[in-house]
Amino acid sequence: MKTIVVAGAGYVGLANAVLLAQNHKVIVVDINAQRVEAINARQSPIGDADIQHFLTEKALNLSATLDAKSAYSQADWVFVATPTNYDTETNQFDTSSVDAILETVHAVNPDVPVVIRSTIPVGYTERVRDNYLKDSIFFAPEFLREGKALYDNLYPSRIVVGDHSERGHEFAQLMVEGAVKKDVSVQFTGATEAEAIKLFANTYLAMRVAFFNELDTYASHHELNTREIIEGVCSDPRIGSHYNNPSFGYGGYCLPKDTRQLLANYDNVPQVIIGAIVAANKTRKDFIADEIIKRSPKVVGIYRLVMKSGSDNFRASAIQGIMRRLSAKNIELVIYEPTCTEETFLDCKVLRSLQEFKQNSDIIVSNRYAKELQDVEHKVYTRDVFNID
Repeated sequence: MKTIVVAGAGYVGLANAVLLAQNHKVIVVDINAQRVEAINARQSPIGDADIQHFLTEKALNLSATLDAKSAYSQADWVFVATPTNYDTETNQFDTSSVDAILETVHAVNPDVPVVIRSTIPVGYTERVRDNYLKDSIFFAPEFLREGKALYDNLYPSRIVVGDHSERGHEFAQLMVEGAVKKDVSVQFTGATEAEAIKLFANTYLAMRVAFFNELDTYASHHELNTREIIEGVCSDPRIGSHYNNPSFGYGGYCLPKDTRQLLANYDNVPQVIIGAIVAANKTRKDFIADEIIKRSPKVVGIYRLVMKSGSDNFRASAIQGIMRRLSAKNIELVIYEPTCTEETFLDCKVLRSLQEFKQNSDIIVSNRYAKELQDVEHKVYTRDVFNID
């Protein structure tokens, strides 16, 4: 049994911690006391039904602490899963949280292997290896969905490890050991190649979102049936019928920042597509906002802020871009979002009653259609044609 310390109790860190705690002693380190208390009380601090189920029903060797130095000093492994938000001033990820963890770990337990699961710029791992003069730091990208993070660890589509050494193989075994699915594809790559895989994979997904959104914009402009066109296009097996449902734009925590980071990584490298993917998201939100404004509503209802069902996270959700554009036109907005505990969000009133929300809204803007809006379907504006996330 290993002692594994996971830095960060967000959806990536907690999903990794719960998976590993089935077979090993796992300590979660976080700077948020409420999250630490929740985990120790076997309550998930994030919206993920599988994580909550495992915390409640499974025999997990799991604890959480605010005392990072004590935890790192006893670790056989350290997993880093802290946020790396995109900094628009520097045009790169803010890796300060990862930097701080590496510095602390190096001071108290310099020989422990550290696997970075936070998304980082291409070339970051090699730089920190040079800084600390050791190769026991490596990167392994995560491919987890918010609200389904533990599920995606239990049934991984693939595991990518940015390390060819025995240490990299041991990490892969730790992940496979906790998974339900055992015939998992594992790819071992160089550190920098693994970083690039993460950014290119997310940018490709963003490209698909942008493509089908622009198809929908064209269909809407010419009063064509979006669904019929998409189904015809996607019947080609080379294209496939996945990730093709129109939306208000790609959003959430990963795709917007990862596409911009990849674009920044290109620097002087010739490109056209990557920049167009980033620009397409703004164009789509402009179009959606304009379509709503044309209807001359006095009050626009925003139905849900979250990006995905089963998640309580609405960081950088696409709907927020629409809200800002409508607010700039002095249109009154009200929000229905059960997971939001604040009275206002982006200076807009949050209503607790769904019925009151329906009555007060001239138009209800919903990124994804919901059955509970059927009685006011005539008010609903959405570009969702398949009723799926």
